[in-house]
Amino acid sequence: MKKPRLLDLGCGAGGCSVGYARASFEVVGVDIHPQPRYPFTFHQADMLTFPLDGYDAYHVSAHCQRWSKASLFHPGTQEKYPDLVTPMRERLQSTGKPYILENVEGAPLLNPLMLCGAMFDLRVYRHRLFESNILLLAPSHIKHTVKAAKPGAIASPDQFWSVGGHFGKKQEAQRAMGIDWMTTQYEIAQAVPPPYTWCLGTQLIEVCR
Repeated sequence: MKKPRLLDLGCGAGGCSVGYARASFEVVGVDIHPQPRYPFTFHQADMLTFPLDGYDAYHVSAHCQRWSKASLFHPGTQEKYPDLVTPMRERLQSTGKPYILENVEGAPLLNPLMLCGAMFDLRVYRHRLFESNILLLAPSHIKHTVKAAKPGAIASPDQFWSVGGHFGKKQEAQRAMGIDWMTTQYEIAQAVPPPYTWCLGTQLIEVCR
């Protein structure tokens, strides 16, 4: 059986893409920056202009810096990053096909569900929001009982990681995120853990089929 094709726009180094591939999609990635460690077919291009025809489903990770809490502490940061959520929603809706928009808490997503690393036995909390034009379900969000290290700090064995900025023990951070192919701190810090999109992808692919 031919696999449904999913276009991952703003793919980065492929955290979301790997989850969708594990859910049995054929994944193609697009990012405006080079992604030498992206594990699937890749196009360096602008998500606002890349052709959308020929795919069964879409995922978009618009840059999160405009909406992140960290930007609030750095005046002028938000202005450097335009709102891509609204124009990309319009592009995706025009296809009439299923889509998922991902971003951080605070982004203007419509009726999103939230996923957390604790739902997937990862050593990160890392809340991310997901908007879709199909019904998606999330696992139960268990109470946060384990203390998380501060962003950039090395987590002790009894702590969860807060993967962001500059951090040591990169391999441990990778394991905490469920990632093993990325090599730079920036790639890991920007990534969405693959179990998130595996969970959503197993639901999305049933609609595509």
